[in-house]
Amino acid sequence: MGLLELLKLFKQGKAKAKSHIKNLIEMAAVDGQFIEVEYELLRSIAKRNGISSSMLAEIKKNPEQITLEIPEDRKERFYQFYDLVHMMSIDNQIHPEEMKLCNLFAIKFGYYRENIDPLIDSILSCISFNRSAEDTMSRVIRLI
Repeated sequence: MGLLELLKLFKQGKAKAKSHIKNLIEMAAVDGQFIEVEYELLRSIAKRNGISSSMLAEIKKNPEQITLEIPEDRKERFYQFYDLVHMMSIDNQIHPEEMKLCNLFAIKFGYYRENIDPLIDSILSCISFNRSAEDTMSRVIRLI
């Protein structure tokens, strides 16, 4: 693999990470509030995805510059969805607008409509028991 191909893969990875962060920001803000516990989770996920504090601030300031990137990899797609459900529930209150947005992301991520509510409920349950995204995925595999 040549240098140009490696750079292209790196840029694609960054674009997906930026898209994920934008989606999380949208989820955190959809209820009209963006509280500290949501921002802490956002910073943690950004760090895990190689997004610097300055890049995070730029995404938050100019979200319209980031296009939606749906991960092709099934596992990565689930991990992003898990993060979105986690963001929705981190303040221990699920606003109807958050649930609508979560459902919209589920559809965009290619999950079957009839499985979305059970999938979200299962992820929420796993999050409440501090289960990792990987462990959660193994528990909900039949729904994705």
